Amino acid sequence: MLAGGKGRRLGQDKAVVEIGGVPLLARVVGSLAQVASEILVVGRLDGPPLPVAVRFIPDLIPERAALGGLYTALATASNPLVVVVGCDMPFIKPEILRYLVGLAEGFDAVVPLVRAEPQPLHAVYAAGCRDAAAEQLATGDLKLARFLGRLRLRYVAEADLKAIDPELRSFFNINTPADLERARAMARVLSQ
Repeated sequence: MLAGGKGRRLGQDKAVVEIGGVPLLARVVGSLAQVASEILVVGRLDGPPLPVAVRFIPDLIPERAALGGLYTALATASNPLVVVVGCDMPFIKPEILRYLVGLAEGFDAVVPLVRAEPQPLHAVYAAGCRDAAAEQLATGDLKLARFLGRLRLRYVAEADLKAIDPELRSFFNINTPADLERARAMARVLSQ
């Protein structure tokens, strides 16, 4: 999980804001724990109390945006497949992650398409992609879209995702105070 963002637009640390009484980081870790045998939180050295054990790992190459965090995850994971999500996605469905993992054989990455846009921070990567990430980082190019262009990709259509998550809540992320309020309202509705 990538958790190294500064939360500038939100105005506070995303990892510790609460949704439904649970810190955001803990919500995401809880979802990942249903899918992954190892959970790495990249870009942080600590966090709020979590439901399972995790490894906190600082970025191997600091100040390199999401691509730097992705590189760190790929370089330090002990598994051949790495599920990558942001810490700001409170409604991740483990079923979506399992589905993506199931499509990974023969590809460097499995990337969902939502509203025709790739979702590279809610995707599955082969750990070997770290070499392509390192090469791109060495050039100073931090664009995830160009990184994806270097890989053998399997895109997953929105219709296929909706079969598992009809409202695509898994892909909702929190960037602004308005997003945070919307997430809290969604959590209240979902808990009823």
